[in-house]
Amino acid sequence: MPFIELQSNLPASSFSEDFLKKLCSCAAAALGKPVERMNVVVKPGLPMLIAGSCSPCVMLSVSAIGVTDTADKNKEHSAKIFEFLTGELGLAEERIVIVFHALQPHQVGKKGTVMSFL
Repeated sequence: MPFIELQSNLPASSFSEDFLKKLCSCAAAALGKPVERMNVVVKPGLPMLIAGSCSPCVMLSVSAIGVTDTADKNKEHSAKIFEFLTGELGLAEERIVIVFHALQPHQVGKKGTVMSFL
């Protein structure tokens, strides 16, 4: 049950429903998870600064159970997600930052319990 949160200073018009679906599919494929388990939030139009510049940028947070817990895994995920974001948004790699969070099953609640019991 991965969680994808994209924050950007790009306007909301840059993030259509089609973009959200493509981001969901890309992240699901990169993480090896079914699309039906993905959770995606996009927060556009934020005041942001990356590397000392307020030029268009994206910060992406990827939180998941069991697939974001090693450097080797995250290197693979990063390459796939960067390819998608640079292609879709026209941003240089220097304007994108991805943060990976390794979650434990007890940290994710669903259906009145936590994933440890589902």
